[in-house]
Amino acid sequence: MLLVLALLLAVPGLSYGRALSAPGGGSWQVRSVEWIRDNGGGAVVNAVENWYYAHHPPSASVPDPGSLPRVSAGGTATGASAESPPPIPAVAGSPALPGEGVWVPGRADPSGAPAMYTTFERSDAAHPSVVVGVAWMRTSATSAHLVAGTQQPGGTGLSGDARVPAADVASLVATFNSGWKFTDIDGGFYVDGVTARPLRAGDASVVIDDHGHVTVGQWGRDVTMTSHVRSVRQNLALVVDAGRPVAGLTTNADGRWGSSRNQFQFTWRSGLGTDANGNLIYVAGNGLTLQSLADAMVGAGIRRGMELDIHSAMTSFASWAPSASGSVAPTKLLPGMHRPADRYLAPDQRDFFYLRLR
Repeated sequence: MLLVLALLLAVPGLSYGRALSAPGGGSWQVRSVEWIRDNGGGAVVNAVENWYYAHHPPSASVPDPGSLPRVSAGGTATGASAESPPPIPAVAGSPALPGEGVWVPGRADPSGAPAMYTTFERSDAAHPSVVVGVAWMRTSATSAHLVAGTQQPGGTGLSGDARVPAADVASLVATFNSGWKFTDIDGGFYVDGVTARPLRAGDASVVIDDHGHVTVGQWGRDVTMTSHVRSVRQNLALVVDAGRPVAGLTTNADGRWGSSRNQFQFTWRSGLGTDANGNLIYVAGNGLTLQSLADAMVGAGIRRGMELDIHSAMTSFASWAPSASGSVAPTKLLPGMHRPADRYLAPDQRDFFYLRLR
């Protein structure tokens, strides 16, 4: 009997040990939670998360100054004019903070015009402490890439070593997280001719073509497979369509956005979409529900967009610009983002996106 019990305990112990020692980034806490999810404990994890986040809503006070990004430009020149993002309307029910809604130019393209801008907004009038970082990336100046992680999406035939290629580091503009784990969604993943997960009609999709241009849309309606598609990353359903939040975000009655109550969690969330001119916009912040994320995306100018990953360990965005030493250096979109700004220069377990100058 003792031998049988030892064997029963050894099997999950070996599995857990492999999860802790698998290649790619991630703390032991993150790996432990994901191991529980992958081994039949997803409902338990969801229940604990739903209870925690429901009992820890954001405050109704002004934000902690330490949660605000620095309002300073880097790596830009002013000798060239180019398209820039429009103003963000104020929404939160308190006076604007210094730098709120003010676009800060980032890395310049070879002509000297900014290839990206960043700012922050507050989109939840009931919780004015919630700060949302916004990055606007000019599609004519940048080329986008999707990279498979060491664990996600899984499958065979994928190339690369789960990090930004060394040859592209010097021209980096942005690096940022992708979507949910594929054990939690039905969507697909395609890159460079390899379908690691089947693409599903109706799913929200980030599509990158052979020129590095990005389109975000519903698979089969807005975007579909052509000879020019280089990569596709799907994640749940659209949350913004035709410049408005999609109906049903506060109820999730048909389960389009994950488990029954995760849309109510006040947690770190990220989203991605395109504006009316096809420029790429990333948003992320702590204390967001699915509805307030969509509201922030619309406020930032997104016409069609999707949620990416959620929770503190999964939400990462860094802008890149030349430093005083001549090399490029990363800056987090929001100071409170937990993972290192240079996260994707090392192999990572999760797939991710990066943009470089053309």
